[in-house]
Amino acid sequence: MALLWIIVAGVCIVAAAIFLLRGEFDAAFVAAVVGLGSWFLNYRTQVSQSLAAQDLQDDQEGGDDSNEN
Repeated sequence: MALLWIIVAGVCIVAAAIFLLRGEFDAAFVAAVVGLGSWFLNYRTQVSQSLAAQDLQDDQEGGDDSNEN
C-alpha cells in the first residue's frame, strides 16, 4: 500500500510541474496538494506498519511494560 501512495505522489508532482510549465497555476497547485497528501498517507502507512511490527515483537517477547511502576 505504501508503494501505491509513493507512485501517486510522484505522478501528481510530475503533473504539477507540467501544469506549471503550461501556465496553469491553479491546476498545478491542486496537483501538488494531492501529491503532498499522498506523500503524507505514505508516511502514515509506514509509521502504522512500523508500530504494528513493534507491538507484535513486544507481544511475542511477552513483555507488557504498560502496567509497571
